[in-house]
Amino acid sequence: MTEPALPAADLDSGLLSPVRAGTPVEAVTGDRAWLQAMLDAEAGLARAQARLGTVPAAAAETITRAARAERLDLVALARQGREAANPVVGLVRALTAVVAAEDAAAAEYVHRGSTSQDVLDTGAMLVAQRAIRVILPDLDRTVTALTALAATHRDTTMAGRTLALHAVPTTFGVKAAGWLELVRTARTRLAALADALPVELGGAAGTLAGYLEYAEDAGPDYGRRLTAVYAEEVGLAVPTLPWHALRTPIADLGAACALLTGALGKIAADVQVLVRTEVGELAEPAVTGRGRSSAMPHKRNPVLATLIRSAALQVPVLAAGLAQCMVAEDERSAGVWHAEWQLLRECLRLAGGAAHLAAELAEGLEVRPERMRENLDLTGGQLVSERIAAVLAPLLGRGTAQELLNQASTRAATEGRPLGAVLGELPEIRAKLTEQALAELLDPANYTGAAGELVDGVIKGH
Repeated sequence: MTEPALPAADLDSGLLSPVRAGTPVEAVTGDRAWLQAMLDAEAGLARAQARLGTVPAAAAETITRAARAERLDLVALARQGREAANPVVGLVRALTAVVAAEDAAAAEYVHRGSTSQDVLDTGAMLVAQRAIRVILPDLDRTVTALTALAATHRDTTMAGRTLALHAVPTTFGVKAAGWLELVRTARTRLAALADALPVELGGAAGTLAGYLEYAEDAGPDYGRRLTAVYAEEVGLAVPTLPWHALRTPIADLGAACALLTGALGKIAADVQVLVRTEVGELAEPAVTGRGRSSAMPHKRNPVLATLIRSAALQVPVLAAGLAQCMVAEDERSAGVWHAEWQLLRECLRLAGGAAHLAAELAEGLEVRPERMRENLDLTGGQLVSERIAAVLAPLLGRGTAQELLNQASTRAATEGRPLGAVLGELPEIRAKLTEQALAELLDPANYTGAAGELVDGVIKGH
């Protein structure tokens, strides 16, 4: 039975993955981009063999010209993949036909000595490298924006929150510097990985036997030389060994994507807390129509943070799947290798989508220092009780100071009065502290510790 044809765009348009729909990473990770990467792997192999004299240069040129995704039927190739458990067999057949239409002799050199996994793994590394290259500029934008936020709000005091409650004062500069450090670390890891992604060249069982057989008298080190030239042709790194069943490159990519989305997810989680109506210390960038509730027109939902957080929750699960695929049997796996493809693509897509949205969020984040100040006053000075205890201890004795402060805090909370007012009524306090000194101790802005220096250190480190 002939199956109905579908437009390629209908196969996966991102309807259920809005975090990456329409973002730059989508264009370099879609089916057509993946097909082109595998064709680039095929063409690069032919050119590498030509450089070593085992394929005619004219044939390599013809193969390279023919290796264009638009010349192949993407949907047909996808469906043919069911017959071989991978898309490369159909790709090679289709590419050979295109090459033969131009030069029958050149068609003999398509996929010469190769195996499906060499092509798909090398294509996967090219897709990953291209994805990283569009992700990094968004991370650079985010780093720049967070650096500016940290510097601008170095001394903007806000309530520190632990276990969901006000703890002691901090600054928004410290919070932004923490975000910055997370993103910077993830970016460094991702950039380093992009330069280390290896080509795959092993042949049927990882010995390069097929390549050597076709090379005839090319020399005992032909396999090493071919791998090096192939890596140069496609712009990837040279592996120590063929990695058909040594899946570190794939697991590394998953882990790096998990680290990145985790870093961005932390930002998103903080933003979601701080944009709450009753908190109101931040607001997402205002864009007409964005975040509007279908039932509640007054709402402006934190859409960017929500989508970023959704990616941060999905990628670690996908990355765990890639990590478990390291447990591959024999020299080529039946099912483990096949399980990686979608997991890897979704990791890259979600990481890239989250990075793109994070740049917009960081660049347009609205900070509300006046609301931060209002929230600092919610507990009537209670959030600096740690400082009061530290100052009173040498004056009154640690035990006495702690007992007085406990009683004053309880009374202030019960009576709904500021802590300073209750403390100011105690003879023991009046005997040791002036009204002005007590007021200064109770000012949250005077109890942010080394916040400013911490921010400076992060910015200078950048």
